[in-house]
Amino acid sequence: MLQTRSTGALNGMRSELTSYTKALARGRTGGAATSRLAIVAGALIVLFSSCLPADWGARAILHPLRRPISKSPDLPYEDISFINNSVRLRGWLLRAGAPHHGLIVYLHGIADNRQSGLGIARRFVPRGYDVLIYDGRAHGASTGQHCTYGYHEKRDLSLALDRLGSERGSTVVLIGHSLGAAVALQAAAVEPRVSHVIAVSSFSDLDSIVRDRAPWFVTSQDVTAAMALASRRGDFIPAEASPRRSATMIRVPVLLVHGECDRETTADHSRRIFDSLSSPKELVIVPGADHDHILSHDGAWTAIDEWWRRHVVRPHSR
Repeated sequence: MLQTRSTGALNGMRSELTSYTKALARGRTGGAATSRLAIVAGALIVLFSSCLPADWGARAILHPLRRPISKSPDLPYEDISFINNSVRLRGWLLRAGAPHHGLIVYLHGIADNRQSGLGIARRFVPRGYDVLIYDGRAHGASTGQHCTYGYHEKRDLSLALDRLGSERGSTVVLIGHSLGAAVALQAAAVEPRVSHVIAVSSFSDLDSIVRDRAPWFVTSQDVTAAMALASRRGDFIPAEASPRRSATMIRVPVLLVHGECDRETTADHSRRIFDSLSSPKELVIVPGADHDHILSHDGAWTAIDEWWRRHVVRPHSR
């Protein structure tokens, strides 16, 4: 009963804190509102320091915001779906005409959906590459209640390749951003059909990024408890959601791209992955680029296109 009352109070205060924070950002509150915000924030800290952080933290880890699909591709496409146990993954396949050079799978970031891959399709379909973009589990129109940061998602990727009939020895390039980059790296370590990886703004391991992004009033013990609870509820092993660990098993060329101004996932994450790779590798830190908009940055695409010419086009043309 105490936990129920506390949870209700927490939800109410979180809602109020959000409202007042937005109002402050718009400059529409005065001193009284600022004082009230401080009181609400203080009460939140008291609650977070008691019995609730593990439950709240586990929910935050497992249940990212689900962004609905709001538009269709502006290129010809096919709806596609595939199943991993009880989870149905939904996406779009955009096919290239002749000459056909291979397949690109785009993997989106946290709280995003397949729509963010449409720019990839517009760039590469005219070059002769099929492009598959799908909603990760617990995202977009795919089912699944839990995001596991690569632990189950790497198997989802393998089933996507099964669905398309991809064979070992063909050109299969994974391009991922943020969470999608982390999934791409973990999948490349165990999926022999992957021929190349472009990982943009990846985290190095789940534990590090959760601690990096935890609110200032959450303790290290709170994070540990939240991760343990998320592990039980999500049926996964957080320590194995680690691109840095997977990097030691990757044998294909990898391009790591990271924004110099990324404050959400700092470039040190990509540097740690780079140090663990033994396959052909390259790390590009893009000046002026942040986390969310790096794939709109000319510097990122200059690096990607040059790497593509050296590692994807030339070996294929020999």
